[in-house]
Order: sequence, then C-alpha cells, then structure tokens
Amino acid sequence: MEHTHPNRMEKVQGFDPDRLPELYDAYCSRSDWKPDRWQTRVLDYKGDLTLRSGRQVGKSTTIAKRSVKNTSLYPDTIRLVIAPAQRQSGQLFEKMLQHLIFMNEIALEWAGGYKESAKLSSRQNREAKRRFEEKWGIFSKIPTKTEICLKGNRRIYAFPAGKTGVYLRCFAIDFLDADEAAFIPEPVWVSVLPMLAVSAKTKGLGWQTLLSTPFGKGGYFYNSFNDDSFMSFHVSSETCPRISADFLAKQKARLSKVEYAQEWLGEFIDEFNQYFPTALIKERMTFMDWEYTTNFDKNLKYFLGCDIARFGKDENAFVIIEMDNNQHLKVVHAGVTERKSITDTAGRIMALNDKFKFNRIFIDDAGVGGGCYDILVDTLSKSKVVGLNNAKRRIYDSGDEKKKGILKEDIYSNALVLMERAKIDIISSMKLQKSLKCMTFEYTADRNLRIYGKYSHLSEAFVRACWCTKAKGLNLFAY
Repeated sequence: MEHTHPNRMEKVQGFDPDRLPELYDAYCSRSDWKPDRWQTRVLDYKGDLTLRSGRQVGKSTTIAKRSVKNTSLYPDTIRLVIAPAQRQSGQLFEKMLQHLIFMNEIALEWAGGYKESAKLSSRQNREAKRRFEEKWGIFSKIPTKTEICLKGNRRIYAFPAGKTGVYLRCFAIDFLDADEAAFIPEPVWVSVLPMLAVSAKTKGLGWQTLLSTPFGKGGYFYNSFNDDSFMSFHVSSETCPRISADFLAKQKARLSKVEYAQEWLGEFIDEFNQYFPTALIKERMTFMDWEYTTNFDKNLKYFLGCDIARFGKDENAFVIIEMDNNQHLKVVHAGVTERKSITDTAGRIMALNDKFKFNRIFIDDAGVGGGCYDILVDTLSKSKVVGLNNAKRRIYDSGDEKKKGILKEDIYSNALVLMERAKIDIISSMKLQKSLKCMTFEYTADRNLRIYGKYSHLSEAFVRACWCTKAKGLNLFAY
C-alpha cells in the first residue's frame, strides 16, 4: 500500500527524514504550549547557550524542545545529554523523547494511519502495524532509556557525567546538553569538550547548551557567563507567571537570603561572609578518585579528622588526609555515617586506624565527642588521639597572650591558608563541597569571631584533619 501526504501528490516509499523540520513545525502548531518571551529566544538561538534560573521556570522543558528542533534541522548528527547523575540526564532525555513521540504520531497520521484488515488475524495485524510504523515513523529503531535513533542518521544519547567523564570519551558529537551543569565536576569538562571539536570545524556545529540552578561562584558553568562565545540567559522564578507570589513568599520566609537567592532567583551567590569562597573550593578539588588498594602508600603519613554527632542525630563525619614528604596534603576521603552509639563510632574509627595506621586522629574531646575520645585514648593512646576542643578560649596574663585552648578560628584559619597557598588538594566530593560552602562567619558584639554553618559536620572534620600541619615533627601538643 502506497501513501501520499495530503500536500504532496508524489508517491513516497516511507517517511522522508528531510521532512523532520516540517514535522517539527506541524507539531508546534498543534501544541497548546505558550512559551514565555525568554523561552522563544532560547528556542530560536543557534550556537552555544548557557541558562541559569530559579526553580520551576521551565528551563528543561525549553531546552528539550530546542534540542528536538535542532536535531530535526541537522541530519547526520549526534547529541549527548549529560548531568551529574543518570536520573537527571534521564529526565531531560525523557522530555525530548516525549516531543519526538508526538511528532512520530503526526508522521503516522500523514501516512494515513494503519487500518486493520479483517482478512488478517490479530497477531498478523499487530505485525503489519509494526511494519507500518517502522516504515512511516521517524524512529530508525525502538528508543531505549539512553538512546534515540531517528531517520536521517540522527542520534541522541543520555548518560551520567560521572566523576571524570572518562567513559564518555568514545563519542564525537555535534551537540552537548548539560543539565544541572553547575554541579558537574570540573574534570568532566576536560573529557567532554574536545568531543565537539571536529563538528565545530567541519559542520559549524559543536554547540554546547548548559542549564542549571546556580551553585556558587567558580567553575565552568559560572565562567560561561563571562564567555562571549555563549549566549547567556538568566531567569528568576519571581518572573515566572506559573509560580504564585504566595508560594514564593513562603519560600523566602523559610530559607536564608542566600538560599532563596540561589534557588529561586537564580543568582550566583558567594555570601559576603562565606568563610571558604566557592571558587577556591572548586579550585582545590583537583582529583576524583582515590582507592585504598591502589593508592595507599605506607611510606606516607595519614591523619583522620572526626566530628561526632549526637546519638541518633545528624551524622558522624570523617576526613582522611595524606601527607607526602614535602608536607603537601591530599584529602583522600570525606564521608559520613549515621551515629548509632559511642562504642559503634569508636569501633569505626579504630577499624579505619587498622587500615591507615594514622599518625594522629583529631577529635573534639568535649561534649558529645568526649565519650568517644576517652575510648580511643584508652585503646590507642593519648599520643595518637588528639583532642581539639575548639570551645576553649585564650586568656591573657600581664599583657602576654597565653593559650589555654585552640580557638575555632585558629583551626579554620589554618585550613583556609592551606587552600589559598595551594598546599592541599581535595577529592571532588559534593557533600564536602556543600559543607565547606555553607560555612559563614560574623563578629559578635564582644568582637569574637563566630564561624557556623547548617551542614558543618564535614567541614569540622576537614579543618581538624588539616591541623596536622601544626605538628612540630609530628609531635603535636594541643594546649
């Protein structure tokens, strides 16, 4: 049976992939989606594009439709969709697939639609319908959760970026879509950007599309907004007609000013009193993986910083630092566990010590950490387990400053100096990055410096582990 499109009298042998742009226009004419002005500009733009926005403004819907449009316009192209996790890249990919499914239905409609034959059995009709859809539809094979193949040699893939992007290196691509780009680890860009080079040279394509809610200043996504090769868009949730003012008012009351500005206004925020600048954090997170079985070196020194949670509350935090012979530091592990009991936590620390043979273990010896500290001292000795009680304060005698304790700001300042002087490399950990980024400071009425944060556990463990540099000959004495 031969089919003709109502506007084309010539006979065709199947869906003509050159008609995909026409099919896309037909799909848009039937859609009841009314784009905002900025969405129309995004849809029409050709080239590198970067989009930051508040939550729920429709950025992924817009980018999905733009991607389908450009895939329709350009045959013999490969599009790669990435995000920090498969779930995130899969959501953008799924929206693209939904657009294409609707376009496929229109293509089958153009072909007249399959008409069941009374002369065929149910099974035969199903097989005949499958062949009809295969011939007149736009897909060259059945889509999967990670791959869409369209006629005209157009392909779309969706994968998680992972920690380094190393498993994506097999691709040469024409389009790159990066969802939640602010959260993609920096080493990934080193892997994926060269994949666009040939297309940029030979086809004039090689386009990047970055979209994300911001996550502080610094990093590739942030820098794209200062790159003239990108068309940049900034969309606040407060300008979105689909989000009520009452809802946003409740969010503003619930969140801090910084959280609201980042999540709903789409602002790049480094709070003026953020203790560790985001750009510095990202700069020092220089590597992705460290495996004990392959990277542990018994000739180097290892230190553990701990922050102990209240029973059944929050999380225990553990940060392990490796020190080389030049006293350069490397954070090789940053992790958290739920606290079950003091003995359980002490047991975990002793198990880590069995593996790493720590030179020192730094732990708060007051409050909730006191019980754990006592167990560790009894088992491992006071020379190995160092109590850093940052609640203590300096006292003064005859104008001479005498330390009766280590100030919290001393411990934090030491870590900050190490980062600023590039004396430490940090494993790329989203949890540690989030914790360091949330730490803020302020001066109290009595001129004391207060350092605090909502997710401080890993930061507390981190700065304690960094205190290993204060050891003279690794014979540290905490006043």
